[in-house]
Amino acid sequence: MKKALILLGCPEAPAQTPMAVYATYKLTGLGYEVTVASTPSAMKLLEVTDPLKYYIKNKIDIETCLNNLVENSFDFLLGFVHKDAAVSYFVTFYHILNIKSSMAVVFERDAELLKKFIEDLNESTETTIVSARAYHNPTPLKVKFDRAIKQLGE
Repeated sequence: MKKALILLGCPEAPAQTPMAVYATYKLTGLGYEVTVASTPSAMKLLEVTDPLKYYIKNKIDIETCLNNLVENSFDFLLGFVHKDAAVSYFVTFYHILNIKSSMAVVFERDAELLKKFIEDLNESTETTIVSARAYHNPTPLKVKFDRAIKQLGE
């Protein structure tokens, strides 16, 4: 079975949690075993959002995951990026995993920050970037994510 890793950082952006659950749903439908690596606060939001573990079955603390990361242990990397730290985490995981297939979902309400995050990712990775000016409303991200993930399934 193919394995996917989803990275979640600080959960202050409301769009992140529903998009993480949705992304897990979509990736599972494509035949991936999904693991979510997150901060403790993002983990708590996931546990409240999916208490019966219908979607989020495998969770790990992001620091523990990073400390035990092995090259090629995942087939797909998906990161939610809405802060500088999230860019750094994504780039670090991307290079340690030596990943061939990856996607960064980049969102921010400030257009200049959004542009900076995209530029930083483009300079350091060859990842697919899904981006939108979004913060509260996940719909713009969902629409663009669906288009990008459809290509992954083909």
